[in-house]
Amino acid sequence: MSFSPPAPPVFADCTPRQKAARVLSDGLAPAHLVMALLLVIGWHSTRSWTGLGWGLLAALFCGAVPIGIVTLGVRRGALTDPHIRVRRQRVLPMGLSLLSVLAGLALLHLLGAPREVFALVVAMLVGLVCSLLVTVTWQISIHLSVAGGTVMILLLVFGPPALPAAAVAAAIAWSRLVLEAHTPAQLLAGTALGGTAALAFALLV
Repeated sequence: MSFSPPAPPVFADCTPRQKAARVLSDGLAPAHLVMALLLVIGWHSTRSWTGLGWGLLAALFCGAVPIGIVTLGVRRGALTDPHIRVRRQRVLPMGLSLLSVLAGLALLHLLGAPREVFALVVAMLVGLVCSLLVTVTWQISIHLSVAGGTVMILLLVFGPPALPAAAVAAAIAWSRLVLEAHTPAQLLAGTALGGTAALAFALLV
């Protein structure tokens, strides 16, 4: 039996708790975290503006283009909302995003991107493919997949100083529960899927 959350309430009618959850859920949306992580790892890869440039290039294909795909879908009425809460609507935008990530990966390879940036995009590709396969039959949390993977990758790169990032992932999980967007099981499964992406990153760097 699939989990079909109700449509989110109008922002003006939300309680303070729901408003906080909406702000967290929107501000820390998967594509936003993806772009931020690519910039951080890009900078770390060379400790220079060149690395940041690589991160920006990767963010274009892995974050900006997917955001554009979803935004266009919402404007045309094909998608109900930017978080694609209706599971059956996820397949096409996720498939198109997959093509964008593949194109970005090919370009990074041809241009000789730093190993860390290339490995991160591969990890994101793994995470996206796994999410797409699961979401065909079950409403896994993409928010927690990306958040969980982000935390694990930051820990791999920066070690214990990155531990506070776990609090951000926990806040995202809280927001999704408050908004009734996912069940605890879907959040845990998303986090585990993020671990798969992090493992792919670890194997490549």
